[in-house]
Amino acid sequence: MVDVQFRFRDDEAVNDPAVTVDAFTEQTNASAVRVEPGDDARDLLPHLDRLALVEVSFPSWTDGRGYSSARILREAGYRGELRAVGDLVIDMLSHLRRCGVDAFAPDKPLNPTDADNAFTRWENVYQATNVDGRQAIWAKRHA
Repeated sequence: MVDVQFRFRDDEAVNDPAVTVDAFTEQTNASAVRVEPGDDARDLLPHLDRLALVEVSFPSWTDGRGYSSARILREAGYRGELRAVGDLVIDMLSHLRRCGVDAFAPDKPLNPTDADNAFTRWENVYQATNVDGRQAIWAKRHA
């Protein structure tokens, strides 16, 4: 189990152990999975209804494949807890939230004030997404 530092959900935190994507697809009783950078999140799409937790692993803050995994799952309709775990840094937080991540478990605790500033820094966004309900600024201008 990982220590969650920030969580943006009202439901009970999921504490089930996360299994690998390969192990998850081979069993029927797992409800938590960990997506590593080399995994294809699309393998989970047929199983979204039985997932309570998806951990997206960031073994290095320089590896951005987890952003894509998170967005693929959210845009496919996943509504469970989506938790970023690993080598998370302040600069990643707002971007991960835009991809649908709603829980954060960094390897090293982040400064709460810096994190709050990162989560709330930008009122307007450029990327379109159906994840957080915020309209892209270009769409506001051309609406």
